[in-house]
Amino acid sequence: MKAESGMSRVEGKPVLVCFALKEEASAFKKLMTGHAAISILITGMGRDNSRRASLERLKEITPAFVMTCGFAGGLNPELSIGDVIFTTQDRELEAQLLAAKANPARFHCAARIATTVAEKAQLRRDTGADAVEMESAAFEEICRECGIRFAIVRVISDTAREDLPLDFNQLSRPDWSLDYGKLAWTVAKSPGKIPAMLRLQKNSRFAAERLAEVLMKAVASDSAAP
Repeated sequence: MKAESGMSRVEGKPVLVCFALKEEASAFKKLMTGHAAISILITGMGRDNSRRASLERLKEITPAFVMTCGFAGGLNPELSIGDVIFTTQDRELEAQLLAAKANPARFHCAARIATTVAEKAQLRRDTGADAVEMESAAFEEICRECGIRFAIVRVISDTAREDLPLDFNQLSRPDWSLDYGKLAWTVAKSPGKIPAMLRLQKNSRFAAERLAEVLMKAVASDSAAP
C-alpha cells in the first residue's frame, strides 16, 4: 500500500516537492523514505532549469499540489539562519504550513545570487521582499497555467547582515552548476576564506534540517509507511 499525506489523500494524487540543489533536499529525502506519495524533484538552479525539469515531471504525474523549496538569502534583517518562511494563495496549504511553524513572508525571485550585505539591502529597498531565491517565478507561472495548487517554502541559509564568503555568480557555469575547478582555485588563492566557507556549509546543513522538519509536518504528518 502506498503512503499518502493528509493533503494528497483527498485527491489521490502525489505531492511534488521541488528543490534546486541536492544539498537542499538531502535531509527531507531521508525523512521521506517510505512515503510513496511524496515526489521529490531536483531541478538545478535558476528559472530555466526549474521550468525545464518541472515540465518534464508534470508529464509523468499530476500532483495534488507543488512546493518549491530550498535555501533563501535573508533580506529582512529580523530573519535568522534556519527560519522557515513561505507564501501561498491556497488557504489549505497556508493552514498546513502555519501549523508546521513556518512563517508567512514575501519573496523576490532574482536572476543572480545576492552575495553582499549591500546587494541584499538594495533588494530589500527595491522589492520590499523578506528573502531572495532564484526558482519560484518559474513554478508559479507553470502552476497557474496548469491550475495546480502551489506554495513557496524556503529556509534562510544566509542572513541580510552577512556577506557570502565568495561570489558564487562568478564560480557558476552558464547553467548555474558550480564550477568546482574555479572554486578550488579561488579558495587556494584566498585560504583566509576557508573558515567562512566552513561556517556557510554548517549553516546550510542546519537550514536543510530545519526545512525538512517543517516540510515533513506540512505534507506527511499523518503518513504511514507502506
